[in-house]
Amino acid sequence: MAAAHLFCSAPAAYRAANPRPLATRGRANPATGTYLVLKGVWCSCAHFPRATPSRRFFPCRASLSPDGSLAMLGAPSPRMAPPMRKPYMREHSCLIFPPPRGRRPLAVIKFLGGAFIGAVPEVTYGYLLELLALEGFVVVCVPYNVTFDHEAAAREVFQSFHACYDALLASGLPEAGLSALDIAELPLYSVGHSNGALLQLLVGSYFSERIPEANAIVSFNNRPASEAVPYFEQIGPLFRQLMPMMEASPVYSMARNASGYAWKALFDLAGGLLREYDQEATVSLSKFIDQLPSVMNQVSEGVSEFKPTPPENREFCKNSYSVPNTLLVKFTVDAIDDTDIVEDVLRPRVDSIGGQIKKVILSGTHLTPCIQDVKWQVGSEYTPADAIAQGLKSLALSETRVLSRTIADWFTSL
Repeated sequence: MAAAHLFCSAPAAYRAANPRPLATRGRANPATGTYLVLKGVWCSCAHFPRATPSRRFFPCRASLSPDGSLAMLGAPSPRMAPPMRKPYMREHSCLIFPPPRGRRPLAVIKFLGGAFIGAVPEVTYGYLLELLALEGFVVVCVPYNVTFDHEAAAREVFQSFHACYDALLASGLPEAGLSALDIAELPLYSVGHSNGALLQLLVGSYFSERIPEANAIVSFNNRPASEAVPYFEQIGPLFRQLMPMMEASPVYSMARNASGYAWKALFDLAGGLLREYDQEATVSLSKFIDQLPSVMNQVSEGVSEFKPTPPENREFCKNSYSVPNTLLVKFTVDAIDDTDIVEDVLRPRVDSIGGQIKKVILSGTHLTPCIQDVKWQVGSEYTPADAIAQGLKSLALSETRVLSRTIADWFTSL
């Protein structure tokens, strides 16, 4: 079992109330008053300041278990309120954000997030997804891994979604008070952001059955690898040269294993700060972590471009896109948005199948769908910095709310 123990100097009040001396293991760092023991390996913690009267440090011990969780034991603290019920549930590999209990749902939304961050939508898109659920939608998020093969990714999310959707059609969603019949009567729509927007278009082009009645395409982006990943043309050959040496080194294997534990440990620590912490979210986090070596391996194997290429995707959607209703959303500040290009590609096709396409421009940035309602902690005195931070947060959240309402209004108008 890998274990890490961290001890910090305790305030005098705590020492007086706890006369029993703390057990010590390992060597102390005399420059900082702290020490760290990692299963027999001493590590310097120079970045931790020495405890002073102006800082509140408490003795703590952290243990990193083989499953990557980080348990912390520390000084007694006031009893915390029980955590709020998480706003989503899991079905197969998907996450479901249901509407408020007792409210008749309007539709089922299949949601795909952007590259990398789409693997943990409960963390990266939680606020937007909750807003859509509050509007009355059953939002089904499909996590997926990044790959240079967009066709394979599109087919994977199609299969993953329908495995979850079929389960809902068979059993309903009892936790949300929805029967199978309730689900079966709902129309199916989809929302995609950035790379997820591309995958939604590809799903609507590769398949002609069991596809949504409408798509909301937000911040569409599909550029060549050399543009999507700056300096990719230089990075690719470098990886190919270095990978044999990296893989031959025992440090490489150790680093890959340790990185997973480290990420999960940090996630466990951050979990105490998240309003709706889900222990099962480590499953999504593991998928997020696992993407990195997978992408590195593809680069080292000589992959130099997305498959199909962006021009091939445009040509295929131009001839095969089958979703009749499409909303295109772009933001005022977004240097990597390709919405105008995809509008020119889709409009003739949508007109030919008797559908409709609408484009809107909203205030915001490429990351507006990812804005979270993080609680800003004001100090003992309300400062100008607090006012600025809260003002910026309020503006960003407002833009995300406008996005949610725009999508909801579009779907309900159909």
